[in-house]
Amino acid sequence: MLLEPIDLIVFFGYCFLIIGMGLFVSREKKGHVKNSSDYFLASKALPWWAVGASLIASNISAEQFIGMSGSGFALGLAISTYEWMAAATLLVVAIFFLPVYIKKGIYTMPGFLLDRYDTRVRTTMAIFWLLLYVFVNLTSVLYLGALTLNTILDVPLFTGIIGLAAFAMIYSIYGGLKAVAWTDVVQVVFLIAGGLATTYISLVMVGDGSAWEGLGLLRKEVPGHFSMILSKGEMMISDGKGGSRDAYLDLPGLSVLIGGMWITNLSYWGFNQYITQRALAAKSLDEAQKGMIFAGFLKLLMPLIVVIPGIAAWVIVKNGGDTNFIQSMTDPATDLVKSDRAYPTLLQLLPTGLKGLAFAALTAAIVSSLASMANSTSTIFTMDIYTKYFGKNASESTQVKVGRITALVAFVIAALVAPALGQLDQAFQFIQEYTGFISPGVFAIFFFGVFWKKTTSNAALVGASLSIPLSVVLKIVFPNLPFLDRMGVVFLVLAALMIIISLIEGKGKDHPNSIEVNKELFKTSIQFKIGAILIAGIIAALYTIFW
Repeated sequence: MLLEPIDLIVFFGYCFLIIGMGLFVSREKKGHVKNSSDYFLASKALPWWAVGASLIASNISAEQFIGMSGSGFALGLAISTYEWMAAATLLVVAIFFLPVYIKKGIYTMPGFLLDRYDTRVRTTMAIFWLLLYVFVNLTSVLYLGALTLNTILDVPLFTGIIGLAAFAMIYSIYGGLKAVAWTDVVQVVFLIAGGLATTYISLVMVGDGSAWEGLGLLRKEVPGHFSMILSKGEMMISDGKGGSRDAYLDLPGLSVLIGGMWITNLSYWGFNQYITQRALAAKSLDEAQKGMIFAGFLKLLMPLIVVIPGIAAWVIVKNGGDTNFIQSMTDPATDLVKSDRAYPTLLQLLPTGLKGLAFAALTAAIVSSLASMANSTSTIFTMDIYTKYFGKNASESTQVKVGRITALVAFVIAALVAPALGQLDQAFQFIQEYTGFISPGVFAIFFFGVFWKKTTSNAALVGASLSIPLSVVLKIVFPNLPFLDRMGVVFLVLAALMIIISLIEGKGKDHPNSIEVNKELFKTSIQFKIGAILIAGIIAALYTIFW
């Protein structure tokens, strides 16, 4: 497929807008040299709407547009639990964790661990996060983005990887978080507008000219794809190798509401550097919390943009849609229909003009996330590794320089590793599962660190160190245990160990670095309370409708 001239104008217009804006907002006043606060925390000057937009633009990437649409194709609306539960999680983080972070004045999540525990815990988690960001997050987003370019424009996979990495680097490495956050405000507009256009066209195709009828036909044609809580054996999906497996392994029933989903969501939204960094860069706690509410409302909208198109693609394939559509859905390497090709294939159906807008939206999602992940990688390495072990007396300008070099190296490594993900059927599930190896430990040390004063540094170090080994052992010993349930089991084991170690070591006394928690710390504005009630009500209504 080739983009028409008008599509190319829309797309390249977007590219020049983002690069130009990124470089423009990165300028410094005459005589001012960019310091670490400017580069890593956008001078702590972001308003609520910029915080919220940047949170969503950083979060919504190829893993949602491509990966979650692919999971929508395979699993149906049930995958929306990640989005709707995320909206609820944002409220929890805004109320109970943000006040602590902002009061501490930290730059990074490892920095909080240093303040609450000690250097060992900080360094251990900093290394874990660096490995996760480079080898899972950056790598998967580059691969999925390049897969889209390959499916739509027949761009060679590795060429697409290099092109996307270069695009993200042009403005983000120079401007830091300020460039990333302010361009995200524009990116999220493209993201939503282009995403809704793709949803509309996919529903029109299913509904033979009517989007509303198309939505009704989806529920009629594949009612199983609108089940939010899956039971064992209810749905069998492709394993990407010509066989099938139980969808329950990805979304194990009620565990998505009361089990491991909370661990993965809180770890991601509450203790993840490239997410929390936006809130830390807000003008004030109130602005940060309002930004979280704004992001929560946008999260409620995301299944309409990224999951419904995947379900529509499933109906088209199920009904033996046109040959070209099914051919585009088929992986040439395995000759199997590949779930993650659903969204790129749907993009080809868009009319001229909208195609360019949707392509720009997808690119916006990819590039904004790449820029965010690289910036957070550089922040952690610079502030928690370099200044601690290699440049204890490094100047502000040196720290900024190290941050830029780190981001560049991260992009290079991720680009080299990304092609290895080609064998996966649902990259979104790959991301969730392997992020889940570290999530139980992260959740345990932050949760107990904030809310239990007796938690000791050694207990936290055990929690951090055993998360991956325990996850690996359980995966090997119990291969049919759903990964969300495995995360819950690992968390319970780590929690028990941390409690026992803390009680024995601390002899019942509070840790000297414990956090003083009181009601005053968790007070919120009336606007926040109203927004939180609305979000909670909408989530309850959605689960009532689709249970």
